[in-house]
Amino acid sequence: MEAVNLLSSNKYTEKQIGYLFISVLVNSNSELIRLINNAIKNDLASRNPTFMCLALHCIANVGSREMGEAFAADIPRILVAGDSMDSVKQSAALCLLRLYKASPDLVPMGEWTARVVHLLNDQHMGVVTAAVSLITCLCKKNPDDFKTCISLAVSRLSRIVSSASTDLQDYTYYFVPAPWLSVKLLRLLQCYPPPEDAAVKGRLVECLETVLNKAQEPPKSKKVQHSNAKNAILFETISLIIHYDSEPNLLVRACNQLGQFLQHRETNLRYLALESMCTLASSEFSHEAVKTHIDTVINALKTERDVSVRQRAADLLYAMCDRSNAKQIVSEMLRYLETADYAIREEIVLKVAILAEKYAVDYSWYVDTILNLIRIAGDYVSEEVWYRVLQIVTNRDDVQGYAAKTVFEALQAPACHENMVKVGGYILGEFGNLIAGDPRSSPPVQFSLLHSKFHLCSVATRALLLSTYIKFINLFPETKATIQGVLRAGSQLRNADVELQQRAVEYLTLSSVASTDVLATVLEEMPPFPERESSILAKLKRKKGPGAGSALDDGRRDPSSHDINGGVEPTPSTVSTPSPSADLLGLRAAPPPAAPPAPSGAGNLLVDVFSDGPAAQPSLGPTPEEAFLSELEPPAPESPMALLADPAPAADPGPEDIGPPIPEADELLNKFVCRNNGVLFENQLLQIGVKSEFRQNLGRMYLFYGNKTSVQFQNFSPTVVHPGDLQTQLAVQTKRVASQVDGGAQVQQVLNIECLRDFLTPPLLSVRFRYGGAPQSLTLKLPVTINKFFQPTEMAAQDFFQRWKQLSLPQQEAQKIFKANHPMDAEVTKAKLLGFGSALLDNVDPNPENFVGAGIIQTKALQVGCLLRLEPNAQAQMYRLTLRTSKEPVSRHLCELLAQQF
Repeated sequence: MEAVNLLSSNKYTEKQIGYLFISVLVNSNSELIRLINNAIKNDLASRNPTFMCLALHCIANVGSREMGEAFAADIPRILVAGDSMDSVKQSAALCLLRLYKASPDLVPMGEWTARVVHLLNDQHMGVVTAAVSLITCLCKKNPDDFKTCISLAVSRLSRIVSSASTDLQDYTYYFVPAPWLSVKLLRLLQCYPPPEDAAVKGRLVECLETVLNKAQEPPKSKKVQHSNAKNAILFETISLIIHYDSEPNLLVRACNQLGQFLQHRETNLRYLALESMCTLASSEFSHEAVKTHIDTVINALKTERDVSVRQRAADLLYAMCDRSNAKQIVSEMLRYLETADYAIREEIVLKVAILAEKYAVDYSWYVDTILNLIRIAGDYVSEEVWYRVLQIVTNRDDVQGYAAKTVFEALQAPACHENMVKVGGYILGEFGNLIAGDPRSSPPVQFSLLHSKFHLCSVATRALLLSTYIKFINLFPETKATIQGVLRAGSQLRNADVELQQRAVEYLTLSSVASTDVLATVLEEMPPFPERESSILAKLKRKKGPGAGSALDDGRRDPSSHDINGGVEPTPSTVSTPSPSADLLGLRAAPPPAAPPAPSGAGNLLVDVFSDGPAAQPSLGPTPEEAFLSELEPPAPESPMALLADPAPAADPGPEDIGPPIPEADELLNKFVCRNNGVLFENQLLQIGVKSEFRQNLGRMYLFYGNKTSVQFQNFSPTVVHPGDLQTQLAVQTKRVASQVDGGAQVQQVLNIECLRDFLTPPLLSVRFRYGGAPQSLTLKLPVTINKFFQPTEMAAQDFFQRWKQLSLPQQEAQKIFKANHPMDAEVTKAKLLGFGSALLDNVDPNPENFVGAGIIQTKALQVGCLLRLEPNAQAQMYRLTLRTSKEPVSRHLCELLAQQF
């Protein structure tokens, strides 16, 4: 109470003591707050600048909601009043900033917001500094209201940068004019894109160049305060240049400036230089300039004493990696891994795995790298890493024999990590027959090598090895007696672990009672895995935290890179989504290898191949999801589409009942001509993902509808519509979907598809639902095109030319000459043609630059043979595409579809 009484004194010292006591010791919930507020109100109205400043400091220091409610409307008026003293304006700006940070809803946005921007022109530098802090905070929430600050900030920055240290005498710090204000102005400009006004932009570029020039000048003082102030402005300038990412000259200059800091004796400067260069590496303008410092960065990785600097060096190597330097960077990171700090080993492992996959041209190098990774840092190799190598080996015929040979040699080491045993068990179980011809790796030798590791492994790995053993019985009948003896052993049949016991019992019985044909069918080779972006990348993003997405997505796209796993686009980024929200469908992460039909104690029998979360232990049998095509037997004549127990309702809307497809429907459809999986559509409310596979004239498609909001969708109804004559050309049977989709949830719809005869238009997908009471409707083109029923056909050169001559009628040929819309990369072109469905025939065309393909369109009514020839002209950036089929409409349609992919 004594302190409250002091507030009413007219003596500065007494009033100061009262406010100081209240600021430090009075609880914001005190019953005296009302009395204090009255005293503050009187001081704010007194127009005495000293008393007003004391009152504003007290409000900012206490910062309670009650004080905010009492004064939030008064402080802006004081801030923009023409007769307020400079010191009062400065205190008012900082007080308003404190209240806004504590309770943004209390600070009213009104006519004062436009006037506060003009404080940047104030003569008093302290007012400008406080105003910049306030505007930077306010513009993050209401950018349009403060857009006029850009030109004023550039103007003020220009005056500071071009001034001599004597011009701003009171605000010069160790020969650097107004360093804190300069840094704040540069940060404010980073809240907006580059200025649209050419004059403002030119003045800003001039400022940035001046800062970079000053960095090259000899220091005016040897004191650390001088270099700190100078470097603070320099690093903020480089951050702004990186943020704009539009001035090639400035980006390269910034990179060279940072390169000088890489060898600076000051550890903090080296750290900041590495961190900023990571961001520069993702810009197409400065990527090459960053690469010139590769030797310095590698040296930093080896010699830095500070682990955080070493981690930044590893991040920069990852960011600067491309096709030209991938092998060097991966080998250096592998070498560093042997002595790396435990805290960052897992991250290094993930980065090596991603780079090895992304930039592998030689797949044997990829296999060697991953096995080396397991050998060096097996404990830090997560499931995602070795799942991924299994997927890639399974999908690549040309690397399977090499992988089997290499993993067999790796398993011969006396101390072998358990992850190596898992990889070895899977690969030898699938492809051990490819090396069985060599006496050194004969079937009995392979089995005894694997079984020698069995007793050292965990239950999950033993379960995988048991699946390998039953595969061996199918691949190598001569090992049957030995393996049956192992399965029959009491330690297996009476194992305490129910998973191992059940596998032993079932595999033993299967090997005893099944005929050779049945055994071969049940234990056939795993089918190729469907394409999706690597789950290792998803794991690295989770590890780096939510803010790391853009850097890890690698905004710089290497035009020559392609997905090792048979992808049809240059990078996994082809699944582009306009929203930064979480991927509800999990469609941007690769699935783990399928788990076998092996019931566990928890009853979790099915592996979710769409999840990038923890998966069941992999083994050698397909899951229902992965092997669904094995269920797609040709339908019985009396039941053309008897593939689902729950058919769609008969009252589907016709084409006249639904709206026209959205404008970008054709563009979305084109993305799926050469690929089967990805995100078909996404907006603020809904995400629709697709996973599909086709065999002969049959196909199955999974549609995933994800609710991206927190509000439930009502009356959710997706239906497939056949426009025109499509009903007689394509049979699509759909499964019903729940009519309510909870916020953040997803539902799955299964479509079974049968191609009856050739068709030219895709079916339409109509999605209707109610969101927040308002009806929503959407019509898309379903990604089912005639090339999905393409069966690749291998042909010798003689057969190809003979068939080419037979299809020589004018109506059987379609040809198109067109400009390339994408970089003309041979590997990418090859991947797209394979994704289109045709076989690629080598050594057929006399010109090795040309691509020749053959295949058969499978429909229920007839088969349509198809031959294609693609002639790229790199010099003119043009293609000539020629297609010959036995049906004129098919030739023209296939030619149109394929031409749009290049």
